[in-house]
Amino acid sequence: MQRSRFIYSTFAAAVLCGFGILGSVVSADSSSVSHFALPTPTVSPTPKKILEEEGVIKVDTELVNINVRVIDRNSRPIGGLKKSDFTVMEDGVAQEIQFFSQGDVPTNYSIVVDNSGSLRAQLEKVIDAGKILVNTNKPQDETLIVRFVSRDKITVEQDFTSKKEYLIDALDNLYIDGGQTAIRDAVYLAAEKTSSYERTKDADDRKRRALILVTDGEDRDSFYSDTQLFQMLRETDVQIFVVGFITQLDKESGFIRKSDQARAKDFLEKLAAETGGKAYFPTGIEQLPGIAREIASEMRTQYSIGYIPSNEKEDGTFRQIKVTVADGPSSSKRIALTKTGRVAGAVPTFDKPAATTKPN
Repeated sequence: MQRSRFIYSTFAAAVLCGFGILGSVVSADSSSVSHFALPTPTVSPTPKKILEEEGVIKVDTELVNINVRVIDRNSRPIGGLKKSDFTVMEDGVAQEIQFFSQGDVPTNYSIVVDNSGSLRAQLEKVIDAGKILVNTNKPQDETLIVRFVSRDKITVEQDFTSKKEYLIDALDNLYIDGGQTAIRDAVYLAAEKTSSYERTKDADDRKRRALILVTDGEDRDSFYSDTQLFQMLRETDVQIFVVGFITQLDKESGFIRKSDQARAKDFLEKLAAETGGKAYFPTGIEQLPGIAREIASEMRTQYSIGYIPSNEKEDGTFRQIKVTVADGPSSSKRIALTKTGRVAGAVPTFDKPAATTKPN
């Protein structure tokens, strides 16, 4: 059985080629990245594709693809809508919809599980819920399993595969370990890998991409900041679904400081909202099977919309995206949920971080 298990430095090398992080394939007990030097943001323009045809130069503008969930006031999904029911706005300007579909389409998604001590009581049921997710996979779906604790303990337990037995084996091998939690780093790396996987096969593929994060939401050890994480997420089409076990975090707040629980909830809700996903905050582990089934359904049954932006400037600015849906019968409200926006063209990247390794 060919399973993949890489430490953080290898994972970074595979998915962050723009960052130039160097790594090698090693076992989980070998050397690991222990420190990163802060990179400097730079702008790397992404040129438009230029086509020449019979002496006429044409600019091939990239199609912007977004996935949209539509719910009613009770958060129940709404299906069967038509293209004409939707309006897409970018920076307040209506966009012409070029591509529209609804249905159960192939999905590449990652399951990213916090294995720090704070999840000790929940891990067994989290593994069971992960198996529920995996067992809903269709033949063309592929899944990645990522385990994380601190920044030097972020590992790919199973690389993208459609083989359910590999994925279940990887889930069974998860275990609690000591260390300060690095949630932002784990999400950053997993989202990059999920976004880029199979892009070289078909840059215009219609696969959906998602990330399922299970954590308590308290970050203590990440290299990447909130700003860097959300900047990167705006450049991807990865939806994030969060299962946050925040009830054990401190509820006490200070005079000018939010409580640990409030900060964790705000962060996890923002991850979901920014990417068009959804956040769940179970009060008991018995809720996990139902949450797993709901996420499986939410990931695969959405509306796919594509448009060519009316503003063709590729200047690296953030463009707000808003999707609205016509009311239903008897003026029943329909709510469209999607990513909050995109970065146009030239995007900030980071110089190669300097990495040091901890000896065996």
